[in-house]
Amino acid sequence: MPAAHVVVIGGGLAGLAASIPLAEHGLRVSLLEKHPRLGGRATSYLLSSGEYIDNCQHVTLRCCTNLEDFYRRLGVSDKIKYYDRLVFADSKGQRGAIQASWLPAPFHLAPSFAGFPLLDWKDKRAIIRAMFRIVRTRGQPRLSREMTMLDWLKQNRQTQNTIHRFWRVVLVSALNEELDRTDAAYGIAVFWKAFLSNRDGFGMGIPAVPLEALYASAANVLQRGNGHVRTRCGAAGLEISTGDVAGIRLDNGSVLNGDYYIAAIPSHRLLQILPSHLRDRDEFAKIRMLNVSPITSVHLWFDEPVMPEPFLTSMDQTIQWIFNKTALCCPSAAGQYLQVVISASHALTRQSQQDIISMCRKELVDLIPASREAKLQRAVVIRENAATFAPEPGCDRWRPNERTSLRNLFLAGDWIQTGWPATMESAVRSGYRAAETILALEGKAVRLVRPELPASGLVRWLNVSNWLAVAKK
Repeated sequence: MPAAHVVVIGGGLAGLAASIPLAEHGLRVSLLEKHPRLGGRATSYLLSSGEYIDNCQHVTLRCCTNLEDFYRRLGVSDKIKYYDRLVFADSKGQRGAIQASWLPAPFHLAPSFAGFPLLDWKDKRAIIRAMFRIVRTRGQPRLSREMTMLDWLKQNRQTQNTIHRFWRVVLVSALNEELDRTDAAYGIAVFWKAFLSNRDGFGMGIPAVPLEALYASAANVLQRGNGHVRTRCGAAGLEISTGDVAGIRLDNGSVLNGDYYIAAIPSHRLLQILPSHLRDRDEFAKIRMLNVSPITSVHLWFDEPVMPEPFLTSMDQTIQWIFNKTALCCPSAAGQYLQVVISASHALTRQSQQDIISMCRKELVDLIPASREAKLQRAVVIRENAATFAPEPGCDRWRPNERTSLRNLFLAGDWIQTGWPATMESAVRSGYRAAETILALEGKAVRLVRPELPASGLVRWLNVSNWLAVAKK
């Protein structure tokens, strides 16, 4: 009996995460990607100079267990370099670092936090009080559906300084939205999973190669199984017959048939390829309620080195992250190539590229004084106006599951219901879940989704309520 045929629309992380294990378990997979390269929104652009630049610096954390598993399946784990020391800077040129000590979680970051020079003790006490609240509830405090992260921080007596120089610094980058537009549950989960429950969770992984090279091996991995990749092959629409998907109409007019179909594409693209009579069905109509949030990245090439650190986090400027791409990807390059990342960049969507470059240049002088005398040789601005879905309060009710009412149509993407915000981890989880469901229908009970990092023994054992009582005195 021939193997079932699965057609996967979309060659981003969700589509790849679904395709590879399906092919590994003997199903025939056709992966369709409309662009010339795989990776979806984690992609690279080819400049006229012949070099690739990433649309935005994508990073992972060690708490992203499924993304780490996905890189292992791709055979590129050795191309992810992890850092266990996070360096912060402010507009006065001051530096501060957070790193793990020998202490177990949740105290592993305490020594470096105690000595962190960019916050005073009043601010630190307020932050510690909120952190204890997160630990006491194991990252799941009781919240109203419409509570924003800013509401929760004010409820927990955070100062304006801690909100602006600590909570916002971490969460806007992690969730790609401002605190007053972010569901408190997502913000709390970031600190629980990455910083409090496990001592390894906050370790940051950065690709040591352009994203184009990171995902290029996916086609070979698929072909070693029972899969096939078709790039420059877009889907124009789904054809429906007797309540099932009967085929996919391609941009060239041909129709591709399969036994199962996975739509691993952004939510707005799903609505475009659905037949009109399905778009208003409740399970699909609610997707329109998901809003999007932008990310802007600015690529800067200087004639001389100006920044020794592999990356910096800015605490009080428009600039949020600066990545030393020369150190991370191309150490032999002359001069220095920096990438600036600005998440939730709503205010920049209508600014000219030159204004954005000028703003970055000015702020870099404050953050990195050595850049004052360096010559900016060239610059490129890349704006992703729909980079992620916006993690607004209550948005989970608009996120669908991987299964649809159509028997053989499944969904994947960071925007479906995964328990995670719009991250690469969420995308991989969604792909794994779609693959698990199809394999189960084929009589192959396989567990693909990896468990999260376990909470440390001390976190589970200690009576945190007593700490709170002490902290409030």
